[in-house]
Amino acid sequence: MKIIENRKKFFALSLVMILIGFAAMFYQGSKGNGMLNWDVEFTGGTAMEIDMGEAYDHDKLSEVIFNITGQKSPQIQDVIGTNEVAVKIQSIDSETRGKLEDAIKAAFPLSDVKESSDVSGTVSSEMQKAAMKATFLACVAMLIYISIRFKDIRAGGSAIIALLHDVLFVIATYAIFRIPVNNTFIAVILTILGYSVNATIVIFDRIRENHDRFKPRETAEKINKSIAQTLARSINTSVTTLLAVGAVYVFGVQSIKEFALPMMVGIVVGAYSSVCISGSVWFTLLPTKEK
Repeated sequence: MKIIENRKKFFALSLVMILIGFAAMFYQGSKGNGMLNWDVEFTGGTAMEIDMGEAYDHDKLSEVIFNITGQKSPQIQDVIGTNEVAVKIQSIDSETRGKLEDAIKAAFPLSDVKESSDVSGTVSSEMQKAAMKATFLACVAMLIYISIRFKDIRAGGSAIIALLHDVLFVIATYAIFRIPVNNTFIAVILTILGYSVNATIVIFDRIRENHDRFKPRETAEKINKSIAQTLARSINTSVTTLLAVGAVYVFGVQSIKEFALPMMVGIVVGAYSSVCISGSVWFTLLPTKEK
């Protein structure tokens, strides 16, 4: 394998894909749609508590909401152990809210809208700050751990750059496919961070183990060999996880698919960055005398 020799190609490919994501964000922003499709948790909106009276079809309820409000991805959550459901959508006026309640009653005769209210944007602001703080602290903790574990801050720095690369890819996915950015966005980002850094540490650990088997000026060969030795593990882990998440995407309801799609992208990109980006960045950061 010649990962290090082709590092500039990998860097260029990643840069192009990330720029496509940013282009999609600016395009949507210029149309007035918002750079990202922020959901109710982040922007505020309308929340409804509905007693469906019996088992119901999620897709049918989503269709009813779309027909009245034009919103394609309402957040629909079942209340476990009951026939009740919590629905959150972008803000609608009182007239539209009345039409929606009538449409739900017509489509589901046993249903009863128990409560309908506006969700404050103040809560969403706090959630954004908490998400940013959690991501920042996770990155700092990983930087410290990896730097100490491998006695090289460049290793920690390259791992963080690879993580930032993965996060930008996931954000690009949300921008391109207009996936609603809600509380699952936070879960996706933090899950991908943990998944990706684990794969990166496995490769870095093998590089450390192979340190004494190569001459000082054979760093590229050492990294390539270490990646090749751990490649089967990286592929097997990614494929098995991808199959599980893929099944969730295929058979899940819309709200689950909004979680599964960016997760699948994150899994693939995380494996790619661990193999092709993290080691390449580490090599690039090394002084010339150590290469």
